[in-house]
Amino acid sequence: MVELDELFAGLSRRPDIEAPDLVAVDAADRLVLDVAGPALDAALPGTVVVIDDRHGALTLGAAVAHGANGIRVHQDELTGELALARNAARVGLAGCYRRHSLDAALLDGAGLVLLRFPRSLAQLTEIAEVIARYARPDVTVVAGGRDKYLTPAMNEVLARSFRSVQPTRGRQKSRVVVAAGTRPSAVLHYPAEADLPELGLRVVSHGAVFGGSRLDRGTRFLLNHLDRMAPDAGESVDLGCGSGILAAALALDRPGLKVVATDQSAAAVASAVATTAANGLGGQVCVRRDDAMSEFPDAAADLIVCNPPFHVQAAVHTGTARKMFRAAGRVLRPGGELWTVYNGHLRYRDLLWRSVGPTDVIARSSKFVVTRSVRNHAGNPPNA
Repeated sequence: MVELDELFAGLSRRPDIEAPDLVAVDAADRLVLDVAGPALDAALPGTVVVIDDRHGALTLGAAVAHGANGIRVHQDELTGELALARNAARVGLAGCYRRHSLDAALLDGAGLVLLRFPRSLAQLTEIAEVIARYARPDVTVVAGGRDKYLTPAMNEVLARSFRSVQPTRGRQKSRVVVAAGTRPSAVLHYPAEADLPELGLRVVSHGAVFGGSRLDRGTRFLLNHLDRMAPDAGESVDLGCGSGILAAALALDRPGLKVVATDQSAAAVASAVATTAANGLGGQVCVRRDDAMSEFPDAAADLIVCNPPFHVQAAVHTGTARKMFRAAGRVLRPGGELWTVYNGHLRYRDLLWRSVGPTDVIARSSKFVVTRSVRNHAGNPPNA
């Protein structure tokens, strides 16, 4: 059997973004496993749950160091799921865990939950409420993260769902909070719903979705140019769809347009499905979970719209946007258009030109830039 240090040394982030400052396992993962160690040793098979394991360190670490089996795992990001599967297969532990949605099946009978703190309080709220609703009343949650991303408000969120919330001593710029004893609530705040009268839409969102059910300012700025976006398009993609606002707005504006909404986040996909259904667009909008259109064929779309993230998990990093732009260059047909909105300080225009084709700035505000990139007419892949 592989040893823990050997396991961690071989963990890979693939297919997630790889860079010198991005790692597959960090001090927070190690601290969570150390604090949870006695509970893991005592846990019965099938009673351990892992939520938002980044690349497999928590799941496989629990199996290797503590013999945990029948682990139930939920990861919002598809890249995390795929990385865990690759890492588990490499060390012969593919059978030690099962994937689940964030629901009752994940948590029924759970006595111990290992959690990486999410970046947003909304996502943490949904996770805490679901644990409190469906796990055992005496469940223990061991949640960890890097100090620079943790706030006192996170403890307050946990305290609304658990009777005891105890921070532990930090180590290597990481910290763990142990929450125990549920406070069952009659209300689950997610999925949340809201009307956007200016768009004639009802939006549904889960906690992990950027902007929630609101119309964020970048998307609003991009939608100002909806009528100019590839007017003859027959097939379009909302890349990184979030709650599905762009996809739904496109579909309402152009009843004959086929729209695919895609995101790697499980919460985003569930939200976009619900938003599509709430607006009666199920026959026009298809929602797919995918990592930057990796499963889409070449030259499949006339129009792609994108409001890309500038974070990789909690870290500010442009790697995800770069990956999305390269994918757009592949999936667009010659002459197809990518419409992008982004924070002006990011200066993506040159990258868009190299990844897709000639790129014009359509509009600029004090914070945002909207660009249109046209796939090169020669039909040759653009230079990455």
